[in-house]
Amino acid sequence: MTAASCIAWYRPYKSFPEQQKFVLIEKGTPSYQISRTLQQEGIIRHWYWFLAYLKVMRRSTHLQAGEYLFDQPLSIAHVAEKLIHGQVYYHEVTVPEGYSLFDIADLVQQKGLLAAEDFLQATCQVEKLADLVSLKGNLEGYLFPDTYRLTRGTRAEEFVAMMTSKFRDIYGNMLELPLRQSSYGLNEIMTMASLVEKETAVDEERPLVAAVYYNRLKKRMPLQCDPTVIYAAKLKGEYRGKIYQSDLGIDSPYNTYRWLGLPPAPIANPGIQSIEAALEPAKVDYLYFVSNNNGGHVFSKTLTEHQKAVSSYRKKSGRKSPS
Repeated sequence: MTAASCIAWYRPYKSFPEQQKFVLIEKGTPSYQISRTLQQEGIIRHWYWFLAYLKVMRRSTHLQAGEYLFDQPLSIAHVAEKLIHGQVYYHEVTVPEGYSLFDIADLVQQKGLLAAEDFLQATCQVEKLADLVSLKGNLEGYLFPDTYRLTRGTRAEEFVAMMTSKFRDIYGNMLELPLRQSSYGLNEIMTMASLVEKETAVDEERPLVAAVYYNRLKKRMPLQCDPTVIYAAKLKGEYRGKIYQSDLGIDSPYNTYRWLGLPPAPIANPGIQSIEAALEPAKVDYLYFVSNNNGGHVFSKTLTEHQKAVSSYRKKSGRKSPS
């Protein structure tokens, strides 16, 4: 090994024109192939100097797979240490409150991180929360909305585990004790929270929406929650972008126009405010609500009041009944 080669190990280099360059190292890729890829991508000057560095430092078997970001000139020594220590690039994925598992599947697929089908299959592992709640089918409602850091190599099962782990934190911090004093179980609370989440984005309204649905449950009135109809249609692959009159007759336990009571499980993944509303609804007598055409809702105690509010809404929006 010449002195010139050794000096080259510590000389910063960059030949790619972009400001940033991502390099994906697949699991099981041999060191010589990694070194050639790094040279081809303009990360290092000569692949054999990189291999020589690994050999002299006895680190050739310690390169870790993953996606790496390069955004400045680096020496061979620096590049090698980056791969040896597995300093992979993390993609931040923000799952908004109210996203269903179908929405999350589309999100991670659009970002090129996971196949939607793989994610949906991973959400069927209901045993992840078997000690907390008895679920059938999938983990809808328990994939807590938050910002997660994923690598290009993160598996769908690992992502789902992150989300359910976050839910466990929420359960321990805010759900476990209140549930002991509630007449409702965990799945019922999370289902109610999901309805609240899908009905309003106004935090101050969430306890009111929860109150309306609890009041209707007590009176054995159908909840008639439009988002449940949408969810039922999506489960059947029949959703057409909006609700039609014919959709109100979909034969599904999620369709709260046809079936009394709560749906069998959540229809989305609610955030903190909606969970709090499900736990502590407002103490009001409202039984109805309709949009006020300004992002919020008008709440009513009687059908007559509600019909007036609906009429006002339709006049302002120019909308007719679902068809």
